[in-house]
Amino acid sequence: MAHLLSASCPSVISLSSSRSKNSVKPFGLKQTFFNPQSLSRSSLKGLVFQEKQARRSCAFRATAVPISQEAPPETSTNSSSSSKPKRVMVIGGDGYCGWATALHLSKKNYEVAIVDNLVRRLFDHQLGLESLTPIASIHDRISRWKALTGKSIELYVGDICDFEFLAESFKSFEPDSVVHFGEQRSAPYSMIDRSRAVFTQHNNVIGTLNVLFAIKEFQEECHLVKLGTMGEYGTPNIDIEEGYITITHNGRTDTLPYPKQASSFYHLSKVHDSHNIAFTCKAWGIRATDLNQGVVYGVKTDETEMHEELRNRLDYDAVFGTALNRFCVQAAVGHPLTVYGKGGQTRGYLDIRDTVQCVELAIANPAKAGEFRVFNQFTEQFSVNELASLVTKAGSKLGLDVTKMTVPNPRVEAEEHYYNAKHTKLMELGLEPHYLSESLLDSLLNFAVQFRDRVDTKQIMPSVSWKKIGVKTKSMTA
Repeated sequence: MAHLLSASCPSVISLSSSRSKNSVKPFGLKQTFFNPQSLSRSSLKGLVFQEKQARRSCAFRATAVPISQEAPPETSTNSSSSSKPKRVMVIGGDGYCGWATALHLSKKNYEVAIVDNLVRRLFDHQLGLESLTPIASIHDRISRWKALTGKSIELYVGDICDFEFLAESFKSFEPDSVVHFGEQRSAPYSMIDRSRAVFTQHNNVIGTLNVLFAIKEFQEECHLVKLGTMGEYGTPNIDIEEGYITITHNGRTDTLPYPKQASSFYHLSKVHDSHNIAFTCKAWGIRATDLNQGVVYGVKTDETEMHEELRNRLDYDAVFGTALNRFCVQAAVGHPLTVYGKGGQTRGYLDIRDTVQCVELAIANPAKAGEFRVFNQFTEQFSVNELASLVTKAGSKLGLDVTKMTVPNPRVEAEEHYYNAKHTKLMELGLEPHYLSESLLDSLLNFAVQFRDRVDTKQIMPSVSWKKIGVKTKSMTA
């Protein structure tokens, strides 16, 4: 299998560290990357990472080579009680939430390392997709950040399902906190066919198990901040509490984990993660915070706006795009807003600027040893119909002719339901929300208009059916 990184991995990497004992040479480990040329084959060989297959990859620890004159480093002001900056490992730091978070934490003077196998970029090749925004390589991103701020972000390229790679990364970086975004995050992707369903569960569940074992073996005081999803709860006909519910049954009362009703193989993988983390907190004394995040929208943060090479990705397709982002892009190109079914599906939503805030708050206020905390991470609730109406109104003010269409729902879900989820714990820690305003919608729509020439309208309509998923590998071609 050809190495994905052969084009973007420089033959010489500048290695550096704030701690000399961690200066290590690049290391080759057992790691499989997708070969985009082989992804159309029915077998999709290599779709599921197998640790027993000894394949070598470009795995290394690197910091950026400056592109231009560096700014002087700032004095650390993060929440550590000592003068030593806290070290945060961001797994999945090249992705939508992970990249924004890594930059935000670095700006806040945490020492940051990104761990990523870059497979999200391969999914685009596999499915014929492309971010609305052109995004730089991870190496150029980190180099630009170094040039602009003087701050280094360390990079470990490899797969956390390979425990040897993960162990070396832990021993080298020695994180105080691990922020775990490194999972296949799309429900539709997990429902394309059997191969993608298996990949999603293997990648997500085994990867998280490896992180838990790495903390236990190499950094037992490390705080795990894990990105979960509000989708674990489903849409029950009672209020959704934050992780736990107190129940009286047959005269006896207990506080128990809130019931889970996942609606895809992706959401089920998150449920399995939550159970595994909760168990290791009890058995091993792991300290963990599970952030059950709602649907994220937006693309801009203070840090990603500093330079075009720091720009974040924005997905508008029916596989990886989220509802509000998709609607804004559809409005920008004159495509009717695609409302699935009756449009009464209600979920929690938050701005990506609040995602990075929430992660920072969780790190600054860590769980106790043996504690498994659950925070519901969203700021507002909207139905699909409400979002469509907001985009229609905002679009008309910009001179866009916005219409909507009803699309047969490809998912298996309630289209009209009760939904009232609690979300007070992050607010109590100091979250200052960016609520969905006319100005924010105006900004997002203008951003979509700016890049609308990059939109492939063939990727807008849904092509993945929950009921039609089968054993045969499905070819997703443009």
